[in-house]
Amino acid sequence: MTEQMENPTVPQAPPGPEKKVFAQGYCFIKIFVFFVLGCVIGTYYEEILWFIRFHEKVDRQGIFYGPFSPIYGVGVAIFVVFLGRHNAQRSLFRTWLWSALIGGVTEYATSLIAEKVFGSTIWDYSNIPLNIQGRTTVPFMLFWGLGGLVLMKAVYPFISRWIEKVPYKIGTVVYRIALVLMIVDLVLSYGAMGRRAMRDQGQPPMTFIGEFFDRVYPDEYIDKKIPAMVFDKAE
Repeated sequence: MTEQMENPTVPQAPPGPEKKVFAQGYCFIKIFVFFVLGCVIGTYYEEILWFIRFHEKVDRQGIFYGPFSPIYGVGVAIFVVFLGRHNAQRSLFRTWLWSALIGGVTEYATSLIAEKVFGSTIWDYSNIPLNIQGRTTVPFMLFWGLGGLVLMKAVYPFISRWIEKVPYKIGTVVYRIALVLMIVDLVLSYGAMGRRAMRDQGQPPMTFIGEFFDRVYPDEYIDKKIPAMVFDKAE
């Protein structure tokens, strides 16, 4: 009788933990990264444009520390927030149309907020045809549409893939530090500009925070750092 030998079953190793992907898919981290990229690109875009037109180097940043122009960062982030989902399935025309509307509304709202909250005029398009109360224009909205189309159909998918290639641990640490620093920069900058608007209206500081802004960020500092903003003086 031939004895049959059976090979013992080799136990299978349990599956290892799934590899974490930094800023995977549509998420806040990715929106923040695009916000920062928009801030930086917008600042240098305006500085280069200014130099070409006037042959003069000036700072065109929108906050005190770093080459960041939040209006551009917010614009890019808003595109990603509203158009990031189902971006691949959306047609080119619909992407362009939504981008034009989003860009125009964002520009109008930013101008209005700057005037009402900070008492400042960031831009005035009153002398441009088809303007909307001097805060935005139809030609600019069409340009916003083109920019949004390029961003969402060409730049966003490409950059998104590269962001996800960043090592998870390194990306997470860098993101957290950058987020904290950006929040501090925004709070200090817009807090100081708000206090600047109050000074221009002759209002004394009501708390130690106002005294801090008066001492650390006087008018001369703000005018030098953000020359693009024009503050309305009290009559």
